Amino acid sequence: VADSQGHLRGKRVPVQRFFDTVIENGVNIADAIFVFDMQNDLPDNEFINMDTGYLDCTLMPDIDSARVLTHRPGYALVFCNTLDEHGNPHPLAPRTVLAQQIERCQSMNLNPIMATEMEFILCTQDWEPVTDYIQYSSLTDMMDLEDVLRDMRAALAGAGIEVESSNAEYGPGQIEINCGHAGAMKIADDTALFKSIVKQVAMQHGLRATFMPKPWADGTGNGMHVHSSLEVDGANAFASSAHAPNELMEQWLAGLLEHAEAMTFIGAPTPNGPKRLRPYTFAPTHVCWGLDNRTVLARCIAEPGSKANRVEFRSAGADANPYLILAANLAAGADGLERKFALMDMSEGDKYTNPGDHAPLPTTLADAVATYRDSRLAELLGDKFSRSYVSIAEAEIAHAAEHSPDADEVNDWERTRFIVHS
Repeated sequence: VADSQGHLRGKRVPVQRFFDTVIENGVNIADAIFVFDMQNDLPDNEFINMDTGYLDCTLMPDIDSARVLTHRPGYALVFCNTLDEHGNPHPLAPRTVLAQQIERCQSMNLNPIMATEMEFILCTQDWEPVTDYIQYSSLTDMMDLEDVLRDMRAALAGAGIEVESSNAEYGPGQIEINCGHAGAMKIADDTALFKSIVKQVAMQHGLRATFMPKPWADGTGNGMHVHSSLEVDGANAFASSAHAPNELMEQWLAGLLEHAEAMTFIGAPTPNGPKRLRPYTFAPTHVCWGLDNRTVLARCIAEPGSKANRVEFRSAGADANPYLILAANLAAGADGLERKFALMDMSEGDKYTNPGDHAPLPTTLADAVATYRDSRLAELLGDKFSRSYVSIAEAEIAHAAEHSPDADEVNDWERTRFIVHS
């Protein structure tokens, strides 16, 4: 199960015991995992604390999510749903938060189909990028890294993750491995496992990998682009869009834009995350949308009759909890459908130089939290979850004020805190 930070936690169980006992009864684990910060410290939390006793919760296997780990012979992994001490879905568990939003879409007879694009930086053991130059999508350069990248692709495929392609990205040592689309829960599971596998395979090769959104202030950041579309009766309901969104896509997109400022917190939940959202970094800075334009927040693929038509939401960092950022996308999009939001005009050209009157995205964690707190998005994702998640961020804001107060600087304290576990 993914914890509050998206880190995979659970129990190692012998195979026979799993089939004799765990598959029916689950296993217990401390609910503290849902209020951890990145260093496993426990900030003050009104729901999980010393007074409550850090209760056990129960991990119940979702057997359909099982997959073999070919890069670790003899191991398999099963994702779990989490039950609280009363046997109900745990309100702070990220998988619960996403399941609720999937159910909301399905109640409208819509099946959300999603994908994530993940960027990471491959580093030496001393956390220096493996290259000191940029060679975007080169098929000639960095051949000495092909062994580790081949093993990453093979491990991902072996774990049931559809690998489409990989390439060097627009930063020293930066890599992107693109994976396929599927139902929202599978994609969240796949994305959490993707990060774990990439880190493990890097270590098997004597290297390290980080998904920290902005490890160096003057370097490229690591993003998680979230793609979404809706199926009706098994077909892409955005397929009739032709160089502009159809009505359903318009309202879905309008919902994403309506909640974009508040969603920044879910996509950038640490003091480092918002530092990625700066001009001329291929990360968005304002609430706007366009077609094939990588300077906007929401990039729409709207080709005539295409089964691949979708919305790409580009503000989240690679350290975002995948369950939560997918849940936020679904909550925002579904709100647009339910309330029939009107779509703002399409943006064209360079939206860094000419953002016009489009609202800027929050550029600090404090601003992101302030925008999220008491927002409709916070309500949609659940009051208990939102209050708990904000409290984790408030502790981070206090740490940053003491150790990393510059909103544009990334110092050694910040790297020490986030580069290993992001």
